[in-house]
Amino acid sequence: MTPTVVQVLRDGAAQLAEAGIDAGDARHLLAFAMGVSRDRLVLMGSDPVPDAAVARFRAAVSQRMAHVPVSKITGQRQFWGRVFYVTGDVLDPRPETETLIAAALDAPAPARVLDLGTGSGCIAVTLLAEWPHAQGVATDLSDAALAVAQGNAQDLGVTDRLTLVRADWFDGVQGSFDLIVSNPPYISDAEMADLSPEVRDHDPHMALTPGGDGLAPYRIIAAQAATYLTAGGRVLVEIGWKQGPDVAALFQANGWQHVQVLPDLDGRDRVVSAKRG
Repeated sequence: MTPTVVQVLRDGAAQLAEAGIDAGDARHLLAFAMGVSRDRLVLMGSDPVPDAAVARFRAAVSQRMAHVPVSKITGQRQFWGRVFYVTGDVLDPRPETETLIAAALDAPAPARVLDLGTGSGCIAVTLLAEWPHAQGVATDLSDAALAVAQGNAQDLGVTDRLTLVRADWFDGVQGSFDLIVSNPPYISDAEMADLSPEVRDHDPHMALTPGGDGLAPYRIIAAQAATYLTAGGRVLVEIGWKQGPDVAALFQANGWQHVQVLPDLDGRDRVVSAKRG
């Protein structure tokens, strides 16, 4: 007898819970396996689940039990109300990064934006989608990451306003910008062992840590970003929740003005904002 949505969902949730995984992930995975939205799935409780979808779901549950993130199983992640394509070549977009988006949008739209270490492109693409007249440049050292960002730019309709550049921070970047943003690697060597396996084993290492104390990217940005900013331009960088004082001090030591540490929705330090003098 063909199982129903409720039955398949119940069995998958029980498996996840037994493995110490959030049982709620079963709903995401079944929607993915059936090719429907999660909202639609709620209305399909008594519907039969085709054999092929059951097989896809069970395979997905097995992956999740092995600590593969839901986004890396489904190939997508919601960010600022939009769906972004993700692979193992890019950092998984996270809600904490939306703090940077909110801070950027809390000011008049810039003419030009630079995103350093763009990964999936979630920051640059989101800002250009929110600012329909802005132009952007996004950099990354990984060709694979740039390909993901290109796909997201195309899917979300900003390709004609976003230039992607393979670059190590500011190397190869030309022109000036009104806003520079970055979610750089900031996990220290000492913290890497404490990361969840979902992060440590499935996000690219180079997007997680620069090694050492985790502050190297901020030293580069604080020292060089002003050269690429227009007068009064801003820089916004995501930080680890313990790094606020250290990163703020780096910007202050390099002559930046209006240096602020902004909290995320959990009240933890998450973004440093500074203005060029």
